Amino acid sequence: MKLGALSLDQVRSQLRHASVRLRVGPFAIAVSADDPDFAATLHFLYQDFPLLKDEEPAEFRIRVDYPHGLRRWWRRQVRFFLDDTEPFEPFPSNLAMPFFEWGLNWCIYEHAHEFLIVHAAVVERNGRALVLPAEPGSGKSTLCAALVLEGWRLLSDEFALIAAPDGRVLSIPRPIGLKERSIGIIRALSDTAELGPTFVDTRKGDVAHLRPPGGSVRSASESAMVGWIVFPSYLAGAENRLEPLSKAAGFAKASDDCFNYELLGATGFEFLASVIDNCECFDLTFSNLRAAIDLIDSITAPRSAE
Repeated sequence: MKLGALSLDQVRSQLRHASVRLRVGPFAIAVSADDPDFAATLHFLYQDFPLLKDEEPAEFRIRVDYPHGLRRWWRRQVRFFLDDTEPFEPFPSNLAMPFFEWGLNWCIYEHAHEFLIVHAAVVERNGRALVLPAEPGSGKSTLCAALVLEGWRLLSDEFALIAAPDGRVLSIPRPIGLKERSIGIIRALSDTAELGPTFVDTRKGDVAHLRPPGGSVRSASESAMVGWIVFPSYLAGAENRLEPLSKAAGFAKASDDCFNYELLGATGFEFLASVIDNCECFDLTFSNLRAAIDLIDSITAPRSAE
């Protein structure tokens, strides 16, 4: 059964009195919260995600909670707990959903070391994955959202989870976080874009989340071989260029975007090398989103047999 099969009142009750337990890609999570607005946004953004079976344990048990005392009423704050651990300082109470999303990111890159974890968006088409590693502000999430709205399957907006022994990328399709101008750009790009509420004045500016397509969520058990690694960089006014990289340069750049490459040691090297050996690498500089999509299409479109 999917989360969307529950009414909003049921979700609010479960969050308050027990937890909502979801399958999110390879992870089982349980989340509890006492906030009706958080419940409504979770219900909307995660409506296509399957509920865990009763016997399935949750790997990440998350609580989004409020401080006791005056802080519950004056300049209200929200707290994030993983089990009994509180890894962050409280956020303003109106930012519970971005706090949950960022906190879940932390849970994954701090604990899922059975995978090589690359900070990257990942989409798939025709059985091959396109990995977009990038630093914040590069346009990664905007480009990822645009490709998903063009028909690519969303694997992730945040992580490429690379698994042994064959270097396949696992799928963890979650809401795509959009910031500032990107929110309006994606709204204007497609009338099928389903965005949640806009959260203003976060640490990353204004933030909204694009709901992942139902098809991507239903296909979350399907991994993919990497066909291309493209390092995107948005630069206002720049010429739109897609330039090939050597495998050595691609390896060096991708390793810089890994969360746990050094921690995994030789295993991380082997994971990443297996991917680089079997894909093409490119640098993408763009100032126009449509042009960037066209350049990506030029290298990923199926090639006719000669």
